[in-house]
Amino acid sequence: MHEPIVEIPGTAWTGRQPDDQLTQTLERGGVLYFPNLAFTLQDAELPLLRPELRDAKSRNISQPARGVVKGAVGTPDELAALNGMMQRFRHQAVQMVNDMFPRYSAHLRLEPTSYRPTEVETRVQSWRADDKRLHVDSFPSRPNRGERILRVFSNINPHQQPRVWRVGEPFEAMAQQFLPDVAPYRPWLAGWLRRLRITKSLRSEYDHIMLQLHDQMKRDTTYQKEAEQSVVAFAAGSTWVCFSDQTLHAVHSGQFMMEQTFFMPPQHQYRPEQSPLGILTRLKGHQLKGARL
Repeated sequence: MHEPIVEIPGTAWTGRQPDDQLTQTLERGGVLYFPNLAFTLQDAELPLLRPELRDAKSRNISQPARGVVKGAVGTPDELAALNGMMQRFRHQAVQMVNDMFPRYSAHLRLEPTSYRPTEVETRVQSWRADDKRLHVDSFPSRPNRGERILRVFSNINPHQQPRVWRVGEPFEAMAQQFLPDVAPYRPWLAGWLRRLRITKSLRSEYDHIMLQLHDQMKRDTTYQKEAEQSVVAFAAGSTWVCFSDQTLHAVHSGQFMMEQTFFMPPQHQYRPEQSPLGILTRLKGHQLKGARL
């Protein structure tokens, strides 16, 4: 069976205590679900709940850890309110993660905060970009050499619409199925991709494998239909956390969501061997070239 969805009570973003069992669930690919943990919007932020706020040329609205909001169109007052809303969500997500996972806190790298106002179900994308298909997160242009991708999500839908996910089988079971068809890693090709600026840094063997697993899963329509998976409806006013590089997930429907991303070297998690890097290293039988050890 896939790792469980564990429900956690409480309405407070601060003061949460570390819990070894919850950490183990997270590091095995499970999802921590806080059904009553809402990110509450202020009155000035309510007009931001409209899909037209996203620039049609951008996939999502994002705000770097240090920088201005990108991918949004609106009045100066709306953009100022959006900036404040995203900063406030980032602050609350950081506080919760630091409280619950103190071993992580010194090693987390803050990545962009995002706001996703678009209805997922009606969005048309290529099969490779379509997050309605089961996948794990991997970035074609931004190699991370095995770093973990920890994400905090909050459903802020004002119409009580849930955000519906499909959660798939354990990462290792998926990797065992698709890994034999992964093409060999070629360092010279990684070098050319970097020189041509297709990638922002040198793509490691880990990144090469993860991208191919991502694409093979999404391309395989039989796997998408028949693989072990369960449907989870994350209610409006709820929050959930997972390692999105390990939890197989697909977004079926939903609109208006906040998300905070963190990167972390895998050696700083409690069980590094359970990370995708640890699993792929064991399955391949050698240290992956260029990965973070």
